[in-house]
Amino acid sequence: MSNKINHSMSLAKPDAVDISNKQKIALAIGIIGLFILTLALFNTNFPNKGLFLTGALGLITIGTIIYSRDAYLTKKEGIKNDSVWFKSISSRGVWGWLVGIILTSFYIVLYFFPKYLGLGTDGAENSGLISLFDPLSKLLSGRPASQWFVYGTLYTVAILVFGYKFILKYRHNRYEQIRTISVMFFQLAFAFLIPEFMYVINSDLPYYDLKSIWPLNYYLFDQWSVKALLSTGNIGLALLIFGILSIFVITPILTYKYGKRWYCSWVCGCGGLAETAGDAFRHLSDKSQFAWKVERWVIHSVLVFVVLMTTAVVYTYLGYDPNKYWLTRKVFLFLVAAILTLVFALVMIFKRNELGKDSKYGAIGYFVIIAVLVGMHLFSSQTKLFLFKAETLRVVYGFLIGAIFSGVIGTGFYPIFGNRVWCRFGCPLAAILGFQQRLFSKFRITTNGGQCISCGNCSTYCEMGIDVRAYAQKGENIVRSSCVGCGICSAVCPRGVLKLENGPEEGRINPTEILLGNDVDLMDFVNKK
Repeated sequence: MSNKINHSMSLAKPDAVDISNKQKIALAIGIIGLFILTLALFNTNFPNKGLFLTGALGLITIGTIIYSRDAYLTKKEGIKNDSVWFKSISSRGVWGWLVGIILTSFYIVLYFFPKYLGLGTDGAENSGLISLFDPLSKLLSGRPASQWFVYGTLYTVAILVFGYKFILKYRHNRYEQIRTISVMFFQLAFAFLIPEFMYVINSDLPYYDLKSIWPLNYYLFDQWSVKALLSTGNIGLALLIFGILSIFVITPILTYKYGKRWYCSWVCGCGGLAETAGDAFRHLSDKSQFAWKVERWVIHSVLVFVVLMTTAVVYTYLGYDPNKYWLTRKVFLFLVAAILTLVFALVMIFKRNELGKDSKYGAIGYFVIIAVLVGMHLFSSQTKLFLFKAETLRVVYGFLIGAIFSGVIGTGFYPIFGNRVWCRFGCPLAAILGFQQRLFSKFRITTNGGQCISCGNCSTYCEMGIDVRAYAQKGENIVRSSCVGCGICSAVCPRGVLKLENGPEEGRINPTEILLGNDVDLMDFVNKK
């Protein structure tokens, strides 16, 4: 125990456990690797960039592996809090704020001022940090590195290295291990290597992350992207068709069967980084009811914004003459209006009882706004769609949502707001998948309230701010739009109260049928199975 006054009421030692000598050595090794990258940032001229890049990334990897093995393999399997609220970096202390400021600053420079990272312009060679990655970029695709290649490389290394740490930490849970291996694979193969190889096959192909589904790849339906894909022949056409099928066929089917976890926790790179590098900060998510209300309004507003923006962008490059093009601007707007009306009508007819009062009002409000904007254009002579130029909407969305929210805030603020800020408040695809999960999916987290001891581990470690314990105490199924199915609540439960299910809905005890006590005969539900 330290000499400082400790006001904790805990009977156990509340202070953060000191790291071992081996962990200190591991930290030193990793810091040396970061130091090499920092030297490159300040335009140090390395004689052999490939060797120094390998050394930097290798030292970071080795240091993390040694640290992780000593931290977890010396303990028994199972999750322990490990004094997370007493460590500066994981309790919004000085180190937490410092890491947050550094990450945020890096993202700002990366997105808006890449020249300070050494990006060459007007045919000039790269310098600084970006030039250090030139050998790797040329090895994979034959072209110099860009700021996005540097970003992708560091992003992938972080998921792979911290994914290994995550596997060791949750080695008692097979689901967590398989899920982590999945996000590591998809990030390395689909997000990093395949786009580079696609450039080698056809340099005219635009960047295409096969696992990035609209509205995350909001640029898919931009005119330049569509033209570039169609101009590259069958492979480009196949990618465009795959992008459309991903939205209307693949995503709904998988979400119905498995919930949004198939994407948010198994495939998505943002979710992969949050689960691996951001695991140490998952307990920082705001669990208040106010945060939940803000979450619903913000994320669905972003979704409405991206729908309007995409509609406006596609509208701009469609033709007027029905004799030349069957898909004219007017036909396209009618199709958009018809699809949105159909979805709205089906929900209100068949699922209205499952929506809260404010959810119904919100859905009606959003639908009216979109309908009015579409109607204003169809029945007027306006030259602008939705009162703004399409490019203006595109730029605003790309800046505020694509850059500031998803990058700067979503990742840079891990140590401040938790690891799923973007997924929880800003991701439009998460909103779509959550809508499907809440109303049409077989996925549930079932609970056994009789076994719950109210330890609170589940709520503490829920990165999406869900008060899981409240559901567990009542024996309610957890059916939430925001739940990403990471399964950590189940993994940290000492009593096996929580279970992730995709099975038939028959026989489930739903919150509308039972809350507490003997409201119904539970054997009736058991006998139905």
